[in-house]
Amino acid sequence: MGLTGGFVPVRIALLTVSDTRTLESDSSGGYLAGAIEAAGHVVAARAIVPDDAARIRAAVQAWADDPDVDVVISTGGTGLTGRDVTPEAVAPLFDKVIEGFAVIFHTISFQSVGLSTIQSRACAGVANGTFIFCLPGSGGAVRDGWEKVISPQLDARTRPCNLVEIMPRLGER
Repeated sequence: MGLTGGFVPVRIALLTVSDTRTLESDSSGGYLAGAIEAAGHVVAARAIVPDDAARIRAAVQAWADDPDVDVVISTGGTGLTGRDVTPEAVAPLFDKVIEGFAVIFHTISFQSVGLSTIQSRACAGVANGTFIFCLPGSGGAVRDGWEKVISPQLDARTRPCNLVEIMPRLGER
């Protein structure tokens, strides 16, 4: 992935974690797919899996291992109920945790939903050279996460730095 200072499209896989959503009723996933394409990126894959840790982990692992996927974004399963297991499923895959993502996400979320932001366990990390972002499933949280955090960092023109410019170096040892 060469950088010339201009826009660089990245390939993003979308995972909706839900026991009840279908592609037709997945408004958060639908929003993200449209926003990703509108930003000039590529939706590399899209899937829906139930709130099952093994199935969530398998889907994310498969995409992290796929050289045609640069980023994985999941929606759903980050809450506090018994069926919310996305962080438990995905965090063991992380080679590195992106702690700042949760801090910034909660700061932005606080502006939208106030103290209710404490009910989210949104998280992010890097696994096998792939950026992974786990967002709540609500439409507002997905919009805030994409528009105010993830999208600007996936734009190679964002200064002083962005995630795209370090993608080629993620596999360094």
